[in-house]
Amino acid sequence: MYPTDKPSPSLLRGMTQSRLGRRDALRLGGLSAMGAFLAACGVEGKGKPQASIAPDAVAKFWSGKTQSGKLDFANWPLYMDPKKPELKKFTQKTGIQVTYDEVIQEMGPWFAKVQPQLSAGQSIGYDLMVITNSVQFGQFRDSGFLAPLDHSKLPNYAANAAKSYATSSYDPGNVFSIPYASGITGIAYDPSKIKEPVTSLADLWNPKYKGKVGMFKDLQELANFGLLAAGLDPSKSDETSWKAAAAKLKEQKDGDIVRNYYDQSYVDALGKGEVWITQAWSGDIFQKNVSDGTNFKFVIPSEGGTIWTDNMAIPVTAANPVDAITLMDFLYELDNATTLAEYINYVCPVPGAQAQMKKHAAAASGEDRDFLLSVADSPLVFPGDAEYKRLHYYVNFNTAEEKNDFERVFQPIVLG
Repeated sequence: MYPTDKPSPSLLRGMTQSRLGRRDALRLGGLSAMGAFLAACGVEGKGKPQASIAPDAVAKFWSGKTQSGKLDFANWPLYMDPKKPELKKFTQKTGIQVTYDEVIQEMGPWFAKVQPQLSAGQSIGYDLMVITNSVQFGQFRDSGFLAPLDHSKLPNYAANAAKSYATSSYDPGNVFSIPYASGITGIAYDPSKIKEPVTSLADLWNPKYKGKVGMFKDLQELANFGLLAAGLDPSKSDETSWKAAAAKLKEQKDGDIVRNYYDQSYVDALGKGEVWITQAWSGDIFQKNVSDGTNFKFVIPSEGGTIWTDNMAIPVTAANPVDAITLMDFLYELDNATTLAEYINYVCPVPGAQAQMKKHAAAASGEDRDFLLSVADSPLVFPGDAEYKRLHYYVNFNTAEEKNDFERVFQPIVLG
C-alpha cells in the first residue's frame, strides 16, 4: 500500500506549476542578482580564503560537541513534502525535534542576510541550511562560514551517495557539504517539430533551426554551453577560454539562430512552438510532460551538460551541529532519499532510490503507480553513470575580479 503520510502523486502533479518557481529562484541567486543585491547592501564576502582546511580542523570543530535533541533547518520553499514525513520519522527514531523553515528564496539575499552574524561569530538561528553551488557557495566556503564535516558521522552518505559528488569543483571531497538534490542543464526539443535525433550542442547552432532556438540569459548557464561547444572544460577555464566561448555564442547570435535568451519562460516558449529546441533544466521538462501531457525530449549533449546542486551545509556558528549532521545522514537512508525524490522530482543523489521507488510503485495502483514508475524510469531524476560523466559544474571564481571579468565577457551576448 502506498504510504499514507505522503500526498498522492496525483496531488503532486497538481503542484507542478508552483514548484517550477524553485529553479527560477535558484537562477535569481546567480551573478546578476548577487551583484546587484550585495552592491546595494554594501556586503562583500569577508574572511580569509580557504582553498583547503587545516589537517586538524575537523577534530577541532567537533571536539566536545554533543547531541542536544533539537535543530533548526533552513530550506527553500516546496523542497519537502508539506507533511514532513521524513522529519517525523527522524524525530521518532532519534528524539531530535526539528524546526523547519522555508526561508531561503535566493542565494544572494540569503548570504547578505546571514553574513553579518557569521562574520561576528554569532548564530544565524539555523543549524542546517541548503545552499546552491553558486557564487555564494564560494563566499560561504572561502570566508570560513561553513563547518568542516566529520565524515565518520555520515555512514549512510558514504554507502549510498553517487560517487561523482565527491569530485565536484566547488567542494571536492565534500569537505563542507553533501547534496540535497541536483538538476541538469541540457537540451530540450519538440520531436513533432524536429524529426532528427538531437545529440549535440551543434544542434543549437544548426541554421536549419534559425529563429527557433532558445538559450538561457543566465550568464553561468550560457557560458557553460559556450565553453563546452568550443571544446573547453568550464572547471578549468580562464579569461582566454571565456573569450573563445563568447565568440562561439556570438556566432550563433549573429546568425539569427537564437530566437531569444530566456529565463524560465523558455518552458512556455517551447510549449507554444515559439522555439523548437532550447537550453533546458531537467526538472522543468519532466514536470511539464507530467502535468501537461507533452512529449518533449530532454538530452544531455555528447559534449556534456551542466549539473547544479543544492547542498546541505552546517553554519560554523551552529548551536546544534551534531543534531544537524545526524539529520544529514538520516536523509541518505535509502527509503528517506526515495520519498524525497518522489516529491521533488529533481536529480536524486542516491542511485539506489530508483529500485526502492519501483517497490513503492509496485505497492501502488492506477495513476499513482504510473506516476512513480515515470519518476523511477526518468534519466532526469536518476541519471546513469554515463550521464554523470558528461556533466560539468559552473565556472568557479577565486576572486571578485574574476567574476567581474567573466560578466564583462558574456553580458554583451544577452544585452547587445
